[in-house]
Amino acid sequence: MSGLAPLLAGRTAPGVYHWTSVERAADVSHAAGLAGWVVVPLDTWRIEDETGFLDVCWQAFAPPAGSGRRLDSLGECLREVRGTGGGVLVLWDGWGPLARADRPAFDAVIAAFTERVRYVDGGRFAVLLRGPGPDGVLLPELKPPPAG
Repeated sequence: MSGLAPLLAGRTAPGVYHWTSVERAADVSHAAGLAGWVVVPLDTWRIEDETGFLDVCWQAFAPPAGSGRRLDSLGECLREVRGTGGGVLVLWDGWGPLARADRPAFDAVIAAFTERVRYVDGGRFAVLLRGPGPDGVLLPELKPPPAG
C-alpha cells in the first residue's frame, strides 16, 4: 500500500494527496482500522456537479441537522468529523469527473478539505484522491518514504 503505512503511522503528515493505488477500498479500510483510523469512502465517479458531490458528502459525513448543504458549509461540516484514536482518512475515488466538469466547485472542495487537515483540534484528517484526474491539478503524491 504505497505510501499509506507511513501516513497511518504518523511518519507522513496528514494532508490532501493524490494517491496512485489499485488497493481495494476494503483493504485500505482494514489497514487503516488496524492503525486506529476511520475511513470515510467517497465514490463520485458519476458526479460532475456541486449538488451531487454535496449529496455524497452529506451521506458520508452525516452533519448535524440544519447544516446547510452548500460548499461554504462543507468546511463547518468537516470540523465536526472526528476519528477515534488514529484519525479520519477520506478515500475519494472518482474525483476526476468533478474536477473536469466544475473546476470552481472542485477547488472549493479541496480548500475545505485542506482547512480541515489544518484544524488540529479535530484530530488527524487526511484525504486521498485516488485515480486519474485532469491535467493541471497540483496535489502532492502520497509516496513511500525514500529507503534508507
